[in-house]
Amino acid sequence: STDAAGLTDAVARGKHVWERNSCTNWHTILGEGAYFAPELGNVWIRYGGRDDPQAAREALKAWIQSMPTGIPGRRQMPQFNLTDQELDDLASFLEWVSKIDTQGWPPNEAG
Repeated sequence: STDAAGLTDAVARGKHVWERNSCTNWHTILGEGAYFAPELGNVWIRYGGRDDPQAAREALKAWIQSMPTGIPGRRQMPQFNLTDQELDDLASFLEWVSKIDTQGWPPNEAG
């Protein structure tokens, strides 16, 4: 059920970025974590990673770098000032997570 072949050093480093920045205090992955911010187990798919992995990677990185937007009244992700390497590694982790056979979880694509 897990993409063991795709479990690269970049994926492992991305998991460490996820943990070091306490992303699970806000987001869920496959239903595990907090429910303040969106489920990210399928964010790679939502960003079009199946059809255009490079565009999905760049879009995810740009979104993270643009936070917080400063829009009043909106929940905002903090700016973590991640390096390019950390952003790439986090994207690799999210791509890897999207390949886990979740047997239909989350129940909708929106997470």
